[in-house]
Amino acid sequence: MIPEPKHYPELVAGVKNLSSLNACQDYVDAVYFSLDKLSLRSRARAITTDNLSDFVNTIHNAGLKGYLAVNSVIYPKDMNVLREVMDSVKFAGVDAVICWDPAAISEAVDRELRVHISTQANVSNWKSAEVYRSLGAERVVLSRELSLDQIREIREHTDIELEVFVHGAMCQAISGRCYLSAYLLDRSANCGDCAQPCRWEWSMVSDDGSTVKVGGRYLLSAKDLCMIEHIPKLVDVGVDAFKLEGRLRDSRYTSTVSKCYSMALSSVKKGTFTKEVAQEWKQELGSVFNRGFSTGFYFGTPSREGFMHDRDMNASTTMKQAVGVVSNYYSKKSAAALNLYESSLSIGDKIIIEGNSTYLEQEVKSLVLDGSSVQTADKGEIVGLAVKGKVRKNDRVSKIVSQ
Repeated sequence: MIPEPKHYPELVAGVKNLSSLNACQDYVDAVYFSLDKLSLRSRARAITTDNLSDFVNTIHNAGLKGYLAVNSVIYPKDMNVLREVMDSVKFAGVDAVICWDPAAISEAVDRELRVHISTQANVSNWKSAEVYRSLGAERVVLSRELSLDQIREIREHTDIELEVFVHGAMCQAISGRCYLSAYLLDRSANCGDCAQPCRWEWSMVSDDGSTVKVGGRYLLSAKDLCMIEHIPKLVDVGVDAFKLEGRLRDSRYTSTVSKCYSMALSSVKKGTFTKEVAQEWKQELGSVFNRGFSTGFYFGTPSREGFMHDRDMNASTTMKQAVGVVSNYYSKKSAAALNLYESSLSIGDKIIIEGNSTYLEQEVKSLVLDGSSVQTADKGEIVGLAVKGKVRKNDRVSKIVSQ
């Protein structure tokens, strides 16, 4: 039975360039991104004030909304840069600015820009949400340390738009306000330059200098948030947007995560969501970069199970293996020539072709070597491949393998 129509949340994915935008544009309603300045992802440098208008036009041409994160701490030396960024945002037609520093909020409001309050503000109650609305905000990205019941209570007391994270990396500090990287390495997480020391191996040492044996070595590494099994509950709370973290992830990650959550939302709308199919999506999510999965604070304060103590960084079940590059593209034949300078390629392989603006996933259906069809092309050969979309010279080719 199809449920009665209700308000369904917007699905918002983090992207870092045209390739990751192309990877998720068929699955999401909006994307959020950073410039090469004043964001918490300073390594995301593909989008600048010079190409911002073109990037936003591409977003809009895909039928999506585009939100720009300007969420770093604003110091006195940053004020002129902040004004320049906001002028560029206004000119480019960005749909909203994600910020929290009062200076950034003020500059955005002065230009009549829509404002979404960043999770960095740690909004944890409805009164705080209303205060930000009084400053000109129309949406608040809630603190990641809230439970489902607390979010429901906030929803009952305010009609400002509410956005919540449903998937991606979790910081060991409240709302990401971490000083560990700055203290150890003079690289400030609050200015977008976190060295992620929480992902390092650590030892616990007692007062007498002896090392305490604990169940693992990565003592501060929080598991990734994954709420794919609980999407119906989140929909019922009545939030306005689901956020997918991952502005620095590769395009395959962006594609996989966006697709899974898009299918989950669609199944809720159709009344076909089941625990069994949610497990299939969770398994697919586990095939791309992850640190293990947790439900974060949604159902209570995370226990030891909320941390990945026993292994570093990536727990994905598959990986990309470099194959080579595109040496030519033949649009009339929907084919490409691949230079296999790193690995062989066979019929049935699942591959990814990606570049600065390219993202294409497909299975190898046919290979042509010296005018003849072959089952396998070896490393060092140049082989023809039928492709299901446009690719470009020097795009990178990888195949997906188990690990």
